[in-house]
Amino acid sequence: MQFAFDFGAPTDISLMREGLRSAFAGYRPHNIREPIGQLVKSMISSRTKDEVSLRSYQKLIGIYPRWDELAAAPVAGIEGAISDVTHAKDKASHVKEALRLIARDHPDFDLSFLKELSVPEAVAWLRALPGVGPKVAASTLNFSTLAMPAFVVDTHVLRVLKCYGVVGPRADIAAAHDVVMAAMPDWTAFEFSEFHVLVKRLGQVFCRFDDPNCLECPVRQYCRFAGSAARPATGPQAPCSRSPMEQPLVFADRT
Repeated sequence: MQFAFDFGAPTDISLMREGLRSAFAGYRPHNIREPIGQLVKSMISSRTKDEVSLRSYQKLIGIYPRWDELAAAPVAGIEGAISDVTHAKDKASHVKEALRLIARDHPDFDLSFLKELSVPEAVAWLRALPGVGPKVAASTLNFSTLAMPAFVVDTHVLRVLKCYGVVGPRADIAAAHDVVMAAMPDWTAFEFSEFHVLVKRLGQVFCRFDDPNCLECPVRQYCRFAGSAARPATGPQAPCSRSPMEQPLVFADRT
């Protein structure tokens, strides 16, 4: 079987992006949350629907409007505020401990110093905090007011990148981040953010794990598994039979 992609090939990533841009119009960045807020929001968002995590985050900061108040809050109080997200108890503990550690050197909780670091250095600093993996670190850098060129990979994005041969079938989130970052070293924060949203939308609308719709996929010509039974065991397949192609790509919130 001939594959369309060599892993991480810049030309192929660019072609995929252009195809997705044509299919899903209307992306607008909104880097409005300060880094510490984006960090906390991302920490409680994993394996939780966007609307649920956003509602929980808003409830949390409504109860504890100051970061020092949140850092001093009991774990049970934080857990109660975010009870609708998955693994709320663990996330509450991680948020409290991460804020405690940040406050030791940055009592004002200002993470703007990360802008002075390289992306790998900033990712490493964030990943040293409890509960912060590659997705949360990249989200903090790219989706916040820092607007740094880091690529955010979630489960939808990882699944699609595997199907399209951008990364290998055994790649994890950290590896996918590194592959795309290395392949597109000149991309801006906006371009990485846009590509994340476009690929995620493809995974939600067409390249769904449980109900793929390869026939209507706007970039199926680049997919190594479209129309084939030989799909990765953990990967997507194609799109769902719905056709929200004409819907504008506007996200109320991001990870």
